[in-house]
Amino acid sequence: MPKQVDHRERRETIARALWRVVERRGAVHLTMREVAQEAGLSHGAVQHYFTSREAMLTFAMDFAAEQTALRVGRGVQELGDRPHPRAVLRLMLTEMLPLHADARATSRMSAAYVLEALHDESVHARARDGMLQGRAAVERLVRQAIADGHISPDRDPVTETNLLLALTGFTPLIELNVLDPQEVLTSVDRYLDRLFIQEEHRPGAKRGTGTTSRLPEPGTTAAPSRS
Repeated sequence: MPKQVDHRERRETIARALWRVVERRGAVHLTMREVAQEAGLSHGAVQHYFTSREAMLTFAMDFAAEQTALRVGRGVQELGDRPHPRAVLRLMLTEMLPLHADARATSRMSAAYVLEALHDESVHARARDGMLQGRAAVERLVRQAIADGHISPDRDPVTETNLLLALTGFTPLIELNVLDPQEVLTSVDRYLDRLFIQEEHRPGAKRGTGTTSRLPEPGTTAAPSRS
């Protein structure tokens, strides 16, 4: 009997090949033939799964977002029951920065997709919707942290969400070696320290624990250490 092909797995193989091509050469001159060669498949096989370059890019971006969400989900589980919102926000921010190989691949894919979106209306709409959903998730966390007394009630959740997302702007500074990744993590931690009320100063709270900046290991999530 002919070997059964897992179509989802084949699509993911093509998407990862596309990531590798984007990492090496960018997406400006990306072709389906080049991705097929990287994936070890024929051009026709790639066309069987994706009818156009845009469809291939869109799937690769969706897959990148899915992988980032999975890394964040695993990281949240590692934080234990009822993790502190500061730790969750730190995890989300650091997974959007190119601090380890997996995050770097998905970050570069995201940058390539944004460039594509500037010249394609359908890609633009899809990319915008994805960013709006991500922003909404961060704002929900901020609003809940204010409601729970972790962030001062005089802070505006919309503005604080925008400022948190602005921290992902460190990406090109890391990629171009303007800033060391450790410097970026220190800046992220300092901002979060200023945003969140220290646990020992929060009414009814137990004495809090400190956090220290550290780089995540390859393939793992970044989370604050506990003393």
